[in-house]
Amino acid sequence: MAIARKAKSRRPTVRKTAVRKRPAVRRKLAAPKGRTVAHGGRKPVGAALRLAGVGSEAVLKATGRAWDEWLKVLDHAGAKALPHKDIALMLSRKFAVPNWWSQMVTVGYEQARGLRVVNQKADGFSASASRTMHIGLDKLYAAWSEPRQRSRWLPDAPLELRRATDGKSMRMTWTAGGSRVDVGFIARGAGRSVVQVEHSKLANAAAVARQKTYWAEALGRLKALLEPR
Repeated sequence: MAIARKAKSRRPTVRKTAVRKRPAVRRKLAAPKGRTVAHGGRKPVGAALRLAGVGSEAVLKATGRAWDEWLKVLDHAGAKALPHKDIALMLSRKFAVPNWWSQMVTVGYEQARGLRVVNQKADGFSASASRTMHIGLDKLYAAWSEPRQRSRWLPDAPLELRRATDGKSMRMTWTAGGSRVDVGFIARGAGRSVVQVEHSKLANAAAVARQKTYWAEALGRLKALLEPR
């Protein structure tokens, strides 16, 4: 007698859905904070580094090297043992750095290597101040050049005019001590101008702090006097 075989139950076929792999995303490596890539794909430059009041990018643009590069180049050239004048001459003659920038790079190098403190120059210390005024350049210049107007906001200042270029600059002697005051004037469009003051040949850092406060307050008085309310 034939024995009936049990039919095997068939499981329903389940088709697996193909999983598409996402293409790998290449991530660009971010530059370290506080650094940027120099022009022309050159090595990273310390963008936050400022010496002699000038940023690294400005030095790179004007001289072809950023601050970190100049520090290495001048170290290798033995600049630590050289006086200010010789460093500036080397930059000008050997590296073809323009005269103004050779002085600036020299000052920055001396500050970075502890040969000079901030605000110190070859002829002493220097304090600076500037202010933007919402008036025309002619009125701003007149407030400095005409003694009666100047006495309204700068009374009893021991200033003696040495040289002036109309509407552009003035050079004066601070007769109480023999320091120097250089003033520059810049037009910033219609009804807007800037005055920049540099008080140099100061004796020390304490004199810098004192004159910075003096000129900040003086320019504040000038702004209040000249700008329309």
